[in-house]
Amino acid sequence: MAGTLMTESGVRRVQRRTVVLLSAAQVFGGIGTGATVSIGSILAVELSGSSAWAGAVATVMTLGAALAALPLASLADRRGRRIGQVAGLLAALLGTLLMVLSIVWGVFFLLVLGAAGIGVGTAASLQARFAAVDLADAEHRGRSLSAVVWAVTVGAVAGPNLIQPGTVVGEALGLPPVAGPFVISGAGLLVATVLLFAGLRPDPLLLARSLAAAAAPAQAVTPVPGSAPAEALRVPPPSIRPGGSLARGMRAIRNSRMALLAVSAVVGAHAVMVGVMSMTPLHLQHLVEGPAASHAGHTASGDVLVIIGFTISLHIAGMFALSPVMGWLTDKAGRTETIMIGCGLLITAVAVAGFGQGSTVAVAVGLVLLGLGWSASTISGSTLLAESVGQDSRVVVQGVSDMLMGIAGAVGGAMSGLVLSQAGYLGLNMAGALVGVAVLAAAAVTVMARRRGTLVP
Repeated sequence: MAGTLMTESGVRRVQRRTVVLLSAAQVFGGIGTGATVSIGSILAVELSGSSAWAGAVATVMTLGAALAALPLASLADRRGRRIGQVAGLLAALLGTLLMVLSIVWGVFFLLVLGAAGIGVGTAASLQARFAAVDLADAEHRGRSLSAVVWAVTVGAVAGPNLIQPGTVVGEALGLPPVAGPFVISGAGLLVATVLLFAGLRPDPLLLARSLAAAAAPAQAVTPVPGSAPAEALRVPPPSIRPGGSLARGMRAIRNSRMALLAVSAVVGAHAVMVGVMSMTPLHLQHLVEGPAASHAGHTASGDVLVIIGFTISLHIAGMFALSPVMGWLTDKAGRTETIMIGCGLLITAVAVAGFGQGSTVAVAVGLVLLGLGWSASTISGSTLLAESVGQDSRVVVQGVSDMLMGIAGAVGGAMSGLVLSQAGYLGLNMAGALVGVAVLAAAAVTVMARRRGTLVP
């Protein structure tokens, strides 16, 4: 068996190569998502003929990612990370092709299908962070995971900036200029697919399972900061049971206190982030231009668009730019402790933005802190989740976590408008604070129980 013959240094080499490949694929694959988000709403209105469909592309992408999370995880559980990642990227590649065809033929339905395909690619991109820790040692799991998350930054920044050069590509190919960015996106996705299909060998998940199967029948987990003591947390030998289901994943989460905390942190942080972030542009428009700005038919002025764009850019930077720092903090301070730090940043963020709602500067600062809180909670929570369940359930549990994360984002985005209309921007932020306080309390109880030696994993 390959796993039994590979030396420790060989495993480390495979792990380093895996992280590099996944990071590179994130850069090339992330371009497609960035371009779609940037001009998707414009295309939706143009092809449907109604502004009522402006949010269709973003909504379908979000739902596509949520619905694809568990099937992709189940595929990876059966066939390995390489096949799961490649399947998601191929769906996104097909999505970009449908986007181009929708523009050429003027068919709105193809645009929606293309957005769904790109959403599947987003789900694969999310699961790449877990592939980065399949072979990572306990002391470096947070940093390995955060390296792949950080790579998203490049694609997220590059995607929107491809619109102008994309029009040149479109014209050169005899296509409508607006189709050009999707041609570039498709090329990036193709590169990412080839990189992973050809380079992700041996498969990190399958190798990890081989190594686990060759180890002792049952062994204590190496203690890591923020997790249960080795004598309390024992992972059973992997049964390498193929396939997966929502019921099996949920059962594994419920049976592990640490996994439940990890999922709560990831899902809660995502719901708060999406809920507040999605309504901030509308609040800024209302703040700068007055109440009349929110009336139907009103178009935001150029100055407002600059403020909104700058604020959201700072928010995205907060989400991804310091990911390596959050990974280092996860490894050094501890998983649970970093979850607490993330929740503290989220609570501070909504307090600054909510109580400072009359200042564009305060709102911008709040959005930066919101991004940092999301980053800390997501990286530490994902790292804790990867080591809190047995090998046989791990991949499916990760898929369930990403599915719940996507649903939370969709619900948070949908409910935020209603909360904003009823309770205002301050009320929206205070609702987010309640979620942050709940997760923070759960993490604090876990830390205290661990220190008293009464933690039940």
